[in-house]
Amino acid sequence: MTRISVQVDGVEYTDDVEPRTLLVHYLREQLGKTGTVVGCDTSNCGACTVHLDGSSVKSCTVLAVQADGQAVDTVEGLAKDGELHPMQQAFTDCHSLQCGYCTPGMIMASIDLLKDNPDPTEEEIRTGLEGNLCRCTGYQNIVRAVQQVAGSERS
Repeated sequence: MTRISVQVDGVEYTDDVEPRTLLVHYLREQLGKTGTVVGCDTSNCGACTVHLDGSSVKSCTVLAVQADGQAVDTVEGLAKDGELHPMQQAFTDCHSLQCGYCTPGMIMASIDLLKDNPDPTEEEIRTGLEGNLCRCTGYQNIVRAVQQVAGSERS
């Protein structure tokens, strides 16, 4: 076992983990952060996307021990004081989800995309979200949600 200290959604945790434990499993099984979804377990779908020290990572490709001393933000930590994060609200407003399985990862990847490019074109949004798969929506409303948040940040 290896002892790690990590800040998840603003809360400090110190736990003993098996060195081979994936970050996604640590978040879900030890911390109960089930909003981080296990999709493919091969880094293809992006459903497990979280922010590690401010950057998007697929948590099925990161060991929990690699997050030691770092901050992890999950979809569950986005809402503040009962108010959805603007990206969560945009996904709702634009009907950007159907089954919802990809939604946590899409939201986290979309937030990171706008951090790096606050005024993306439609093509840049589609390219920026390439590592996150959705089997239901056809992506158009996901793109609209990202555009809505980008537009509100310009205002």
